[in-house]
Amino acid sequence: MKHTPLRNALLLACGIVILFLIFWETYLRSTGIGISYDDGPELWTHKRSLVTKEQERATVFIGSSRNKYDLDIEIWRSLTGEDAIQLAFEGTSPMPVLDNLADDSLFKGKLVIDVTEMLLFSTNPEDSRLAKKGLDYYKNITPAQWFSFQVNKPLESKFVFLERDYFSIKALLKRIDIPTRAGMEKEPLFPIDFGRISFDRQNKMSDKFLKEISIQDSVKNIWSYYSRMGANQPPPTQQSIDSIFQVIQKDVQKITARGGKVMFVRTPSSGIFLQIEQQIFPREHFWNRILSVTGAPGIHFMDYPEQQLICPEDSHLSPTDAITYTKSLVKVLETEKGWSFPNKTKSN
Repeated sequence: MKHTPLRNALLLACGIVILFLIFWETYLRSTGIGISYDDGPELWTHKRSLVTKEQERATVFIGSSRNKYDLDIEIWRSLTGEDAIQLAFEGTSPMPVLDNLADDSLFKGKLVIDVTEMLLFSTNPEDSRLAKKGLDYYKNITPAQWFSFQVNKPLESKFVFLERDYFSIKALLKRIDIPTRAGMEKEPLFPIDFGRISFDRQNKMSDKFLKEISIQDSVKNIWSYYSRMGANQPPPTQQSIDSIFQVIQKDVQKITARGGKVMFVRTPSSGIFLQIEQQIFPREHFWNRILSVTGAPGIHFMDYPEQQLICPEDSHLSPTDAITYTKSLVKVLETEKGWSFPNKTKSN
């Protein structure tokens, strides 16, 4: 067959692209970066679609990023004999997802709600944006979007460079270090080693993150940045806080009235982060009130010595401590809270 100049150019271009992708993938892996899934509305929608299908053999987890770091899903599976459906969002209030589950007449399973007070009681619309985006995608997903996810899923499990949050053109451009103008403060970006994400939507700190104090400090600086930004926002009024309590009460009652079980969990924090939380959200006015108005049980990490763990950046557990925490969580659920699981294994 005769090759035309156009065809030769096309073959050359394809070859260059393939060689570049091989080089790029090889380079990323040589730096120690492993596979991480895009944790966008597509993956969240996939997990949300499993809720009613798997509710007889799964527990649903909602909340913020602490749930995603602190719950070790493999350990949960091995101890309970059931799955964990992770529906938490980073930096996001669980209220939109709680409302959605409460309004889902088919959901009557087990639900664990992570209580990160500064997000749960936030009235800032930004603190609900990711959850609303995920819910909107879930409610309006098209066949083409579903098919795209099914195709992309196996590819993401093989190639590091497909990670959208760090290696897309938009993400790479966003990470160019451009000096800011005087009086301006650039929003900091999380280091890649802070959270690698599995297909189960579990976040894990990398070994590099756990070894290098400077990277941990960079995340602590991000918490400081958001604290300063929050200080510029008007504090929630007592009326708005009371309104949130009323919605929580109503949603929990809807779920339990259908035979569902709801458990509130206060996941660990430490250091200056914990001190600030205790000062702004005293336990007697927030945690205790949640349990009182809903009548639902709760597990507060301060009540269990084995759960009082040190977070490397004050807010999330390391992978090793997540295993310890998950074992304790299962044990408390079984022995104190009356939850039963397919496995009768007692956690140590």
